[in-house]
Amino acid sequence: MLKKFPILSLTGPRQSGKTTLLRNEFPEYKYYNLERTDMRDIITSDPAGFLNNAGEKIILDEIQNLPDLFSYIQVLSDERGNNGQYILSGSQSFVLNSKISQSLAGRVSMNNLFPFDISELSITDNNIPGIIVNGFYPRLYDQNILPEDFYPSYIQTYIERDIRNLRPVENLQTFSRFLSLCAGRAGQIVNLSSLANDTGVSVNTIKAWLSLLESSFIIFLLQPWHVNISKRLIKSPKLYFYDTGIVCSLLRISNPDVLYNHYLYGFLFENLVISEIIKSFFHNGIRPEIYYWRESNGAETDCLIQNGNDIIACEIKSGETFSNDFLKNLNVFSKSYPGYNIEKNLIYNGQSGGKIKDANLLSWNDTVDFIKNIHNKSTH
Repeated sequence: MLKKFPILSLTGPRQSGKTTLLRNEFPEYKYYNLERTDMRDIITSDPAGFLNNAGEKIILDEIQNLPDLFSYIQVLSDERGNNGQYILSGSQSFVLNSKISQSLAGRVSMNNLFPFDISELSITDNNIPGIIVNGFYPRLYDQNILPEDFYPSYIQTYIERDIRNLRPVENLQTFSRFLSLCAGRAGQIVNLSSLANDTGVSVNTIKAWLSLLESSFIIFLLQPWHVNISKRLIKSPKLYFYDTGIVCSLLRISNPDVLYNHYLYGFLFENLVISEIIKSFFHNGIRPEIYYWRESNGAETDCLIQNGNDIIACEIKSGETFSNDFLKNLNVFSKSYPGYNIEKNLIYNGQSGGKIKDANLLSWNDTVDFIKNIHNKSTH
């Protein structure tokens, strides 16, 4: 993308490895960290002079801390006309995206980096609860940190700080309760009124707080898939976390052994699979067309990946023993839309894979391979 655009942006959650990636992969670029107040003071005193003296090929990390710099970057990049001039990195997509749309539209290749995806880790066992509890943040693996030591401080230090920088939150205790309530709803359809009542704030506040969590790359909202002629479909999004380690920490789950019997295990397994599919697309530079489908009568397909008339449909079950009932919703969806080319996949926690009638039965090992290649499969 640096060969095609004058500016490249890289956004993602804090501690996902953006700085490490950029400094290692682009050593010829001058690096400036705008988290440093002294660096911000230097640039603010003479932004045009700073950028002129810095020249081309510079990395401006955490640039959301100095949003006024975008207009100067626009002028200079247009004057020079070369590709690969600037790399802009940040952990708050709301600030970056709004400034890019205002000043740098058409000049920027926008990219996302999330914590490790499963293809980047050598996980040799099928300890799914352990994978869910550990999550994928690089520091846990680089420094061998236990999740119960990493995530509580991460949540307090990074999430709460970013949220407060983006929007004043008068009562952090109430916001912390909101975070935990979101964790308890992972993998479920968003009910704004229920969430507002349980948190003790207004529906509008809940909407604003959900938007903040999205812009800080903590959650994503999976939108429902529908054809306009259908009147029976659920139209509210489902809530997922980009990393299951954060969910478990918010739920006070540190021991993987308790997950098997936990009432949210099925939702957490679903969150794991869908977040890995999402990351696989983004890490290969593709913005995915991913949805879920649900009718008001309860028929639901957990994940739909659409490419035109082709749909990869996935039903996700945490059970280790196959049941024909697992295929019911896939069959309902397939019969409801005969005009589409639908590939049916059943992802479950068992050991055996293969073909069940016209559906693919994917064990966990099969699922890992499926996720690694899903971006190729859905775009060909």
